[in-house]
Amino acid sequence: MKLKVFNTLWREKQEFEPINKKQVGIYTCGPTVYGKPHIWNLRAYIFASTLRNVIEYILWIPVKHVVNITDVGHLTDDWDDGEDKLEKASKNEKKTAWNIAKEYENIFYDYLNKLNIKFDVHPKATEHIQEQIDLVKKLEEKGYIYEIPGDGIYMDTSKVKDYWKLLPKWHLDWILACARVQNNKKKNKTDFALWKFSPKDKKRQMEWDSPWWVGFPGWHIECSAMSCKYLWEKFDIHTWWIDHIPVHHTDEIAQSESAFWHKWVNYWLHNEFLNLKNWKMSKSLGNVVNLDDVIQKWFHPLIFKYFIYTAHYRSIQDFSWEDLKATEKAYNKLRTRLVDLSDKTKDLRIENIQNIYENKLSSWEMIEYLLDDINTVKLIAYINKFVNSISWKENLTDNEIQVLNLIKYIDKNILKLDLFKLLEQTEIEIPEEIKNLAKKRWEAKKNKDFVTADKIRDELLWKWWKMIDGKELYEIVKI
Repeated sequence: MKLKVFNTLWREKQEFEPINKKQVGIYTCGPTVYGKPHIWNLRAYIFASTLRNVIEYILWIPVKHVVNITDVGHLTDDWDDGEDKLEKASKNEKKTAWNIAKEYENIFYDYLNKLNIKFDVHPKATEHIQEQIDLVKKLEEKGYIYEIPGDGIYMDTSKVKDYWKLLPKWHLDWILACARVQNNKKKNKTDFALWKFSPKDKKRQMEWDSPWWVGFPGWHIECSAMSCKYLWEKFDIHTWWIDHIPVHHTDEIAQSESAFWHKWVNYWLHNEFLNLKNWKMSKSLGNVVNLDDVIQKWFHPLIFKYFIYTAHYRSIQDFSWEDLKATEKAYNKLRTRLVDLSDKTKDLRIENIQNIYENKLSSWEMIEYLLDDINTVKLIAYINKFVNSISWKENLTDNEIQVLNLIKYIDKNILKLDLFKLLEQTEIEIPEEIKNLAKKRWEAKKNKDFVTADKIRDELLWKWWKMIDGKELYEIVKI
């Protein structure tokens, strides 16, 4: 049983071989907590958590998954110019940088919780300043750094062998994107800041003493320092979205492998864009949608998660409210039927999954999709096709029950879409009038009084509510 993933480092799909079969280490770039994460960010976390779940619940290897919190050092211009994003947000919102960071860090955790996502460790850059200084000192000892007076300590990329190895050299657009804004004081265009100096005439809210000058770490150094602390100096998988390849991830590799003098990460996995009306979604462009926006339009967060699963993580996905509405209909139809069938299922154990694998039972096809570079598109299509094929049957065959059990296992442990239970409305108060109407409609349907049931259904729709009901259960949702 092998997992295949597309490794950006080699530009090909490869079999995943863990460094240590007792625990896999995964690092995913976390949020810069100066604002709410947008749904493109969340697409990357949905993928990363699904990958982690596949390793834990199909390969049966424990995972330590680290997602950092960037609460200092990320400048408004990724080429080491501009203002620190936390300091800028502090001015705009008239709060301290520390309060800004804590507020949006909590929102990030809240979003993960609403999407049924959980990671293991969330180290903060501000709590690992010494580790970052120590790593810069190691680079200094090996002759990789130089100082720009009044500016900071920089990495000399001309001394880094294979600096561009993560970047597809045939991709002209990205090569041009990496022709960074020229800082006349830099030795090379691609050199990047490891430690930035605070202005001598101005005190920053976030600054620390260092062997060089009072200041703060550069954006890239935190990931190398914290991954080294929590996942060792070499680990299995690094994930995040595709935009980080030419700058952040390239610089992470350069500083890490120069400091450790060996390969740092074995597999690099990258998400493609989530576009809004064919435009890249970006805070800098001001065209972002966040999870609160989704909820305020009466969509449950797991409907958005289901929408993300309908496109492969390495393909560009377009987001629109119309598409999300269509996804809601498909999700509710599937979930309603699975809730009806839930009394025919049982919770599978690892030995049950092993038996399905060893005997190559028909349901194993679903697992093969996940093992083939986390292909949730084919998996979702298979589940829907299967459920539709049995939707009007009273009795299920042994094979159908076996498939249904495996769908339940996949949903509970890997997708985490809550397909076999009713959802709680998120931050929506259901009026008593609506609850009473729903109860009356439910009773009318049980009594086969379909005229009354249809009349109440229409009344609910006029009040912008609807019922999702199966044989035994129902719920009320806002439309």
